[in-house]
Amino acid sequence: MRMYVRPKNFDEAIALMSQDTWRILAGGTDIYPSIGERHINASFIDLADICNLKGITEHDSFWKIGALTTWTELIKTKLPPGFNALKQAAIEIGSIQIQNRATIVGNICNASPAADGVPALMILNASVELASVNGIRDVALKDFIIGNRETVRKQDEIVSSIKVPKTDLESFSVFRKLGIRKYLVISMTMIALRMSIGRNGTIKRTALAVGACSAVAKRLFELEKLITGKTIREAIKFIDEVHLDILTPITDLRAPAAYRKTASKILIQRSIASFENIDEAE
Repeated sequence: MRMYVRPKNFDEAIALMSQDTWRILAGGTDIYPSIGERHINASFIDLADICNLKGITEHDSFWKIGALTTWTELIKTKLPPGFNALKQAAIEIGSIQIQNRATIVGNICNASPAADGVPALMILNASVELASVNGIRDVALKDFIIGNRETVRKQDEIVSSIKVPKTDLESFSVFRKLGIRKYLVISMTMIALRMSIGRNGTIKRTALAVGACSAVAKRLFELEKLITGKTIREAIKFIDEVHLDILTPITDLRAPAAYRKTASKILIQRSIASFENIDEAE
């Protein structure tokens, strides 16, 4: 027998998760379209009434994004400059109606290669908090998504929050996305970049991630190291497609693989160039 339940608190939710196989419903913006007109063949646990899963809160060493926090809430919350890329990604996610309903945690749990929130969270070194009757565990976001629509979440676990460490959050960040039109589009490629520029004009620290060009969004750790110590203009000239060999883009209806790779290089260069007018030297 298929069921729909709406637990009143988190303890009730994780107890239910341990007793049966459920699909988790939060914003519902991915689940409802996936069902379409087909017969519903799953039991749903709706988290909407669990108040302690809502909102963005500041703690001693991290910021916490609750599992029911929507993209609109994120946009409206005053956060350090490091979150700018995530806020820019939020504006790109569907329509305003979708942003009002869809959750940030749902975006990462859906684990689409083109999930806009993933690269922007990766450059923040975000982690995922998973809860079950057996306790709580934290998994780095880069290890949480393991394939197209695949995560390490166990059947009895709920993603209760995303945690962002308070590390270098005063550094600015940017998000750029390329699609066949400006809005309401699945991206061909997307870039999230966080950089800190020193007083001498050289790049001190970098975090760079690319989405929609692999089954899972990728942090470009080697390229981050290579451009550290260079000026912005030197870094722009230095970047070549060979530095993007970690990416494995596909050819589909939106774009051929070769185009995605070239476009990614150009988006990275433009993202770096956007830091020329930012004065954040220490």
